[in-house]
Amino acid sequence: MSTATPPDVVDAIVGIEPGSALDALRRRRPVTRTETQTSFDALFAPRSADEVTVAERALVAAFVTRVTGDDDTAAFYRDRAAAIDPDRAGIVAAEASAAAASGPFGRYAEPGLQHENTEGLRYRADDAVRAELGERLATALEHAHLLVLRPREADAAALAALSDAGWSVDGVVTLSQLIAFLSFQQRVVAGLQTITEEAAA
Repeated sequence: MSTATPPDVVDAIVGIEPGSALDALRRRRPVTRTETQTSFDALFAPRSADEVTVAERALVAAFVTRVTGDDDTAAFYRDRAAAIDPDRAGIVAAEASAAAASGPFGRYAEPGLQHENTEGLRYRADDAVRAELGERLATALEHAHLLVLRPREADAAALAALSDAGWSVDGVVTLSQLIAFLSFQQRVVAGLQTITEEAAA
């Protein structure tokens, strides 16, 4: 299985053909289109992977995109992770399916907002999973789940857990950028697919 990056990942996931109506639509926003691909390249084909390995990036991406939806974006990153780190990719895929939920939810720390608290799934890797994935990756998946589904609870304690698992400050920043980008990209793909479906209807 190849891990070669398509010229435009969003086009590849959605199946946009050159010269199609969707291609023309995307070309109306050339800066957005270019910057989205540039962000992907910077995050998944970095100049330096010293702080966050290429395998960690692929595995976190497979987890994050599957947690929020069993869609084409999740399939793209699942396949990419399987090609890079097949042993851990299978475990991550199973964990992501079990941890999938519709959020966001969580508790507010600010006074006066407690009436808006909502409860939902809180992902924790068990001991067996931690042994298979390693403490560093298992903690990253827990943090990713927190940022995606319980963002209001992302506090100093959550950052300390990453530090304790071996994540540097630069690594945490990269991890956060990765998760934010994936959320954006997944929404872009979903929007373009909706346009395709409505046009067909």
